[in-house]
Amino acid sequence: MINLDDQLAKDYLTECLDYVDAIEADLAVIGTDGAVMDEELVDRLFQAAHSMKQGSIYFDLVKIGELAHKLEDVLALIRSRKIVPTPQRVHVLSQATDRLRELLQNASRSNQAEIADVMAALAGLLADHRAPSTTSGASTSSQASQGARPVRVLLVEDDFASRLMLQTFLSHYGECHVAINGREAVESCRVALEQGRKYDLICMDIMMPEMDGREAIRQVRALEESRGVLSSSGAKIIMTTAVEDIKEVSRCFNELCDAYLVKPIHLGQLLNLMKGYQLVP
Repeated sequence: MINLDDQLAKDYLTECLDYVDAIEADLAVIGTDGAVMDEELVDRLFQAAHSMKQGSIYFDLVKIGELAHKLEDVLALIRSRKIVPTPQRVHVLSQATDRLRELLQNASRSNQAEIADVMAALAGLLADHRAPSTTSGASTSSQASQGARPVRVLLVEDDFASRLMLQTFLSHYGECHVAINGREAVESCRVALEQGRKYDLICMDIMMPEMDGREAIRQVRALEESRGVLSSSGAKIIMTTAVEDIKEVSRCFNELCDAYLVKPIHLGQLLNLMKGYQLVP
C-alpha cells in the first residue's frame, strides 16, 4: 500500500470525503423527491462512486474500492432507469455511504474492516433487477470470445515516440488502431460501435490538439450509452499523461476512465492492467 501519510494520498482521501458529503446530500434530495430524479444529480452520484473506486486501486485500498464499486453498480442501474430509487433503496445507499465515510476516516486499517453486511445489502438491490446478471453473462461471453479473436485497442497519442512505443507493444496482444487527437478517437469509436465491433481497450493521452483526452472520454462514454452500453461494460479506458496531480487524476475518473498511468509509461504496469481487465491471459 502507498504510504497514506504521503501528500498525494492525503489529497485523495480528502477529496473522497468531499464526495461522500456530496453523495449524502444528493441522496437526501432523492429520498425527499422519491422517484422524481434530476439526471444531472444521478450522473454526479455515479461519477463520485466511480472516482472513489478507481482512486482506491491506485492507493491499494481494497475494501474502499470494493464498496465504492458495488455502490457504483447500483447507481449505474438507477442512472439507466432500470431500477427506481425507492425510499428503501435510498436508505441502503445511505448506509453504504456512511460505511464508506468510516473506511475513509480510518484508511490505514480499512483493508481489515468488515463490510460483508453492507455489501450484501447492496447486492440485494442489484438482485432486484436481472440486468446485472445479464450484463455479467455478456461480459463473460465477450471475454470468452476474446480468446478466439484479437483484443481491439485504440491508441490515442499525438507524440510520435510515445505512439510508436505503445503501438509496438499493444500490437503483440491484438488489433491496434491509432488516433492522433481526441476528435479522431471519438470518430473511431463511433464507427466501431456502428459496426458492432467496439473497442475493448482505449489508451488515451490527455494533452492533445483539437480535443483533449478528458473531452474525448466524455464523448466516447456518451456514444456508448446512446447504444445501451454502460461505462461498466464499455471499453476500458486508460489515461496516459505526464501530469501527476491528484486533481487531474480525479477529473479523469469523473469522466469515467478506468485507470491512469503517468509517462514514461511502464509497460509492465500497462500489461498488469490489461490482465486485470481480463483482456489478455
